[in-house]
Amino acid sequence: MDRVKNGIDIIRDNKNKIGGLRIGLITNYTGVDESLNSTIDILNKVGRLVCLFSPEHGVRGNFQAGAHVPDYIDEKTGIKVYSLYGDIKKPTGRMIKDIDTIIFDMQDVGVRFYTYLYTMAYAMQSAKEFDKKFIVLDRPNPIGGMKVEGNILDSKFSSFVGMYPIPVRYGLTIGELAMLLNQEFGIGCDLEVVKIAGWQRRMYFDDTQLNFIAPSPNIPNVDTAILYAGTCFFEGTNVSEGRGTTQPFQIIGAPWIDCYHLAEELNALNLEGAIFRPHYFTPTFSKYKGELCRGVQIHITDREAIEPFKIGIYLISKIYENYDEFEFLPPYKEGGRCFFDLLAGTNKLRKSVIDGTIEDYIEECKEDLKKFKNIRREYMIY
Repeated sequence: MDRVKNGIDIIRDNKNKIGGLRIGLITNYTGVDESLNSTIDILNKVGRLVCLFSPEHGVRGNFQAGAHVPDYIDEKTGIKVYSLYGDIKKPTGRMIKDIDTIIFDMQDVGVRFYTYLYTMAYAMQSAKEFDKKFIVLDRPNPIGGMKVEGNILDSKFSSFVGMYPIPVRYGLTIGELAMLLNQEFGIGCDLEVVKIAGWQRRMYFDDTQLNFIAPSPNIPNVDTAILYAGTCFFEGTNVSEGRGTTQPFQIIGAPWIDCYHLAEELNALNLEGAIFRPHYFTPTFSKYKGELCRGVQIHITDREAIEPFKIGIYLISKIYENYDEFEFLPPYKEGGRCFFDLLAGTNKLRKSVIDGTIEDYIEECKEDLKKFKNIRREYMIY
């Protein structure tokens, strides 16, 4: 099987596609070609790279999750970097007045919570507003393009961790998703997707023969990306999602959990594609820094069978049932919405955990997923 080629590889080998265009590039350290050369450096050589736009973590990966990213100068190229992860999330007229096109090249993880998706969406809105072309250099969905899972976001809970009514796991590449957002949600920019060569929907990232670069510091491998579709919900609780360890989103726990009892209860559910092992860990940062936590590690036994969204909900439900210490974190500011509801894109999921009706909620989601799958088909280009 030939190695998959990303959009940047196609552009690199066909410079006429960008010609004399003045380029503003949205990228980070995952924006590389098949030989791991930076998209920044490639476009700086073959095009007219005018400015860079930084998502969460910075263009070179020099900021931790959630850290404020200021405007700065890229130390390698001397090119101005405008932050899109701070007070300003949408490129302004001042930022893009000297460019002809915005190019987007970043590896996403195929899950709705990921802020890179909305950095892209905001930039597409700006491209429409200021009459600029928008080009997505497409990349594989690292958790495959076949499976669709989870609930559809309720627009009343729109935020930077979920702006549009799409499911948690949407089964599209970043380019296909851009096409869907552009058409279905009325962005309407002049959009072009530079297609991947050699990718098939059944492929996970480790089937592509490309080198996996962690899309953010806490997604170190493909199994983490898969589980993230369910265990990310723990970010909205007082249970550690494993940040501050080498296995974030694969291990879950807190000092007050009985890890053996929790693993036994979860394994008794016979959830397909996963085994839960009792696990101890001590985070070096984030929740329970320096404290011994007890919980479980989720081991994937079958990628095709596992349903990470369902696993995340059952995990939360079992901990809620058994431990009075469990809490959904309060809103960051007075009058705000709790972060769990923003991640969930609804308050129904939290209420179903509290009421003990998660099975009903999972069933309720299935009808909405059918509708999304019908829409999704129109934008599948592979």
